Amino acid sequence: MTNPDLLIKNIGVLATPVGNCPVGGNRQGDIKLIKDAFIAVKDGVITGVGSAENLVHITLGEKTVVIDAGGKLVTPGLVDPHTHLIFSGWRQKELSLKLKGMKYLEILKMGGGILSTVRNTRKASLEELVSNGMKSLDRMLEHGTTTCEAKSGYGLNLKDELKSLAAIRELNRCHPLDVVPTFMGAHAVPEEYRENKKEYIRLIVEEMIPRVARDKLAEFCDVFCEEGVFDIEESRYILESGKAHGLIPKLHADEITPMGGAKLAAEVGALSAEHLIYATDEGIRAMAEAGTIAVLLPGTSFYLGESFARARTIIEAGIPVALATDFNPGSSPTESLQLVMNIACLKYRMTPEEVLTAVTLNSAAAVNRASTIGTIEVGKQADIVIWDAPDLDFIFYHYGVNLVRTVIKKGRVVVQK
Repeated sequence: MTNPDLLIKNIGVLATPVGNCPVGGNRQGDIKLIKDAFIAVKDGVITGVGSAENLVHITLGEKTVVIDAGGKLVTPGLVDPHTHLIFSGWRQKELSLKLKGMKYLEILKMGGGILSTVRNTRKASLEELVSNGMKSLDRMLEHGTTTCEAKSGYGLNLKDELKSLAAIRELNRCHPLDVVPTFMGAHAVPEEYRENKKEYIRLIVEEMIPRVARDKLAEFCDVFCEEGVFDIEESRYILESGKAHGLIPKLHADEITPMGGAKLAAEVGALSAEHLIYATDEGIRAMAEAGTIAVLLPGTSFYLGESFARARTIIEAGIPVALATDFNPGSSPTESLQLVMNIACLKYRMTPEEVLTAVTLNSAAAVNRASTIGTIEVGKQADIVIWDAPDLDFIFYHYGVNLVRTVIKKGRVVVQK
């Protein structure tokens, strides 16, 4: 092995899941630990991983960048598979309403919530949306996230949904983070269609989806399947229409009420079902049989003071669990996947090893990227985090602070502290 572009040496502990497929059940906690390790990188791809004794087989070139990890922990770059990145206008004024006991759907009915963000996002220019997104992506990167999914859904008309997806495309082009696009025109029923939801669904199916697919603006189609938003059959119709145009289905399922969204996700062949706070036993069984990934969002439960998804039940059913921030201006205004990892460990009772898999390999699978990212193995993209931590347990034990020391994206140092 000769002339790597980058060599990371003196790694105290290298912790990574392995493989190209999501894992659930007992395997979710199976990770590889290498003490006193190194990683070699060439052209943005990992070319060598092992213990320090094998460094004798590596010849460095004059331009090889050598990073001394200082005996610290190294993991794959984090993957955030569920965000609502593209919006204008924060909603800090809603916090006092929530503290007084007002529920999410009540705020929505008052014209707040998603609809408030829709009004501001429609007013915003493409350049403003990109500028806002850049700031949030910078924060994500500083906290160790190297890939994230981003949903549209605050435009809710053809022009502004296309504008939102164009912003995602531009952010993916110009920011070090990889940004994976999801079309979510079915995020809410806009005010102008409040009395004619059928017409809005027609707009989604007959105008938005074909245009998004034609212009290759998204890989996935998501629907907010919830009481007062889109019911089971409406969600099925939209997702099947997306599939017919090549958009892979995802689903906001059973977040606020047990509507049967988990079961629907399994039936339509969704890659992932997301939230699942009130998923039923039947829905969990259906997901296990269908191979649907569970994307859980503990930060949302924490912020809203709501119940937490039954993570242990879902894991024990053999379903791969991924974790995400649900970053958005209303119900989870945080870009820190680290915080989500802490909450998952403490409230879901997931082990550090299970959580690591959930924010790397399984999250990569939830955005269809597990063959290229999510693990530190030869042939994978060199997305790597060096932590200011001696071992994996420490980043769960020492919570509420940013423990990232260095972030490497595609073999290039993009954060150095």
